[in-house]
Amino acid sequence: MPLNRRKFLGTSAATGVGVAVTGAAVAPSTASAHGSGKPARRKRRYSFTVLGTTDLHGNVFNWDYFTDKEFDDKDHNDVGLAKISTLVNRIRKEKGRGNTLLIDAGDTIQGTQLSYYYAKVDPITAKRGPVHPMAQAMNAIGYDAAALGNHEFNYGIPVLRKFEEQCDFPLLGANALDAKTQKPAFPPYFMKRLRTPHGRDVKVAVLGLTNPGIAIWDKANVQGKMTFPGLEEQAAKWVPKLRSMGADVVIVSAHSGSSGTSSYGDQLPYVENAAGLVAEQVPGIDAILVGHAHTEIPEYFVENKATGKKVVLSEPLKWGQRLTLFDFDLVWAKGRWTVEKVGAKVLNSNTVEEDKKVTRLLTDEHEKVVAYVNQVIGSSTAAMSTAEGPVKDVAIIDLINLVQRETVAAALKGGAYAALPVLSQASCFSRTAQIPAGDVTIRDAAGLYPFENTLEARLLTGAQVKEYLEFSARYYVQTPAGGPVDPAKLTNAENIPDYNYDAVSGLAYEIDIAKPVGSRIVKLSFEGKAIDPKAEFVLAVNNYRASGGGNFPHIAGAKQLWANSEEIRNTIIGWVKAKGTVDPGQFASVDWKLTRDGTPVF
Repeated sequence: MPLNRRKFLGTSAATGVGVAVTGAAVAPSTASAHGSGKPARRKRRYSFTVLGTTDLHGNVFNWDYFTDKEFDDKDHNDVGLAKISTLVNRIRKEKGRGNTLLIDAGDTIQGTQLSYYYAKVDPITAKRGPVHPMAQAMNAIGYDAAALGNHEFNYGIPVLRKFEEQCDFPLLGANALDAKTQKPAFPPYFMKRLRTPHGRDVKVAVLGLTNPGIAIWDKANVQGKMTFPGLEEQAAKWVPKLRSMGADVVIVSAHSGSSGTSSYGDQLPYVENAAGLVAEQVPGIDAILVGHAHTEIPEYFVENKATGKKVVLSEPLKWGQRLTLFDFDLVWAKGRWTVEKVGAKVLNSNTVEEDKKVTRLLTDEHEKVVAYVNQVIGSSTAAMSTAEGPVKDVAIIDLINLVQRETVAAALKGGAYAALPVLSQASCFSRTAQIPAGDVTIRDAAGLYPFENTLEARLLTGAQVKEYLEFSARYYVQTPAGGPVDPAKLTNAENIPDYNYDAVSGLAYEIDIAKPVGSRIVKLSFEGKAIDPKAEFVLAVNNYRASGGGNFPHIAGAKQLWANSEEIRNTIIGWVKAKGTVDPGQFASVDWKLTRDGTPVF
């Protein structure tokens, strides 16, 4: 029976029930032929394949809305659901559609200007609003289920609920609980029967788990409405239930990396990247589709401590660049189906063409967004680029900080904290963002800030600012003085991503990369004088960092002086519109630099 979405949606939040769907296709037999006159005594066998994507982040077309051309990177990857659709069709044809499932591990409706447009500019929540392009594409491809990602909550719960309503498949979140009832606010699981040629169906359960960090990163949207306990805890609760309900195979779709680390420290008693821990600690799981970390893991086995059984994990690369295939081989023994073997691999979407069925379906939406992002909002007297942003104080990052400092100063004007100096933090989110000389468009400005962060003002002391900068400087690989420097190998120490390195403006300082972590910030000064550890400063900071993202010291507990619901991206766009002309000569300055024993690196 097909899933009745409307009937289910009326009960899911209150009851927390899962979703059960019965497969209809008859699978081809994998059993051997009968021998002469007598049935062969070979075991009954059946094979099926689970296809998986994750971190699609609003990518349907192989298109980069920030560069206004076909997507490309140094590895010549392609992106988008249109490419994934072609791969899925190929595997379904090869295996038989009735022998496949298609699932996703979250972060679906945020990330491109296509997804932004239908959340903010022409929102799906409007009366008679459009259907979200990601819902249209995923429905057309035929997804069976998708786990919730943390970025699903960026636009607020109403947008997420509308997206859920528009999907022909369930959004799963066993650890996304209603704050009042502590019952699942979304279906915890999905179950499907796969018909075999042996008269015995295979019951496959997919358990969806999302990221506990949502409680921090999207606090403004979820506080008092939903809670997000740990993945291990909820998996331990639900996996036995699924087995008791007759599940022959249990798959977890987890929006959580495999490393066992957290970017929010001890602010929550849960692990951010817990997929490996789930496999290790919770018996009864056969495979885990991993998401969130934006890494590629074709096949990775984790041994369960209780049973000794190896659980296979796989994470396909983000944005539809890869498709995971879990291949299951089952055997009928002792009155039940048992997984005899399971392996995983990934397919590269750059090996196929886009599915024209998907691109034709969304051509109008795509063209609307292209026209929107190419609107001219001002001009620039010089070209600016983030290419050297991770290692140098560049004008384009100064622009972000200028807008943030002016916005916060204006907001505090006339108040108790108006006399305090305003500092600002900014990260190099993309090393390819640029503002051209001449016309500046929405896509140029938006490219500086691809995330839906909003702006806050927090109160810090001089001593806390120094510790904040020391923490940020972990990003650099310790490099002895005197030897050669390779800029390509200088950053991302400890696998720290670019977005977790902050440059702070309003101060002057050096980062001595010859020194060990914790003692790198030297010559820290404010208005030409050594910074007073007891002095108070206002830090203009994005909500991700202010709420604990990246686990920077002091900031999450600092007094909030002001907060804004407007995205920083739109604040930048509005600033450019108001100014008309961007002149780097009026604001660009080198306030920080990398050194080694006092000698500048560059």
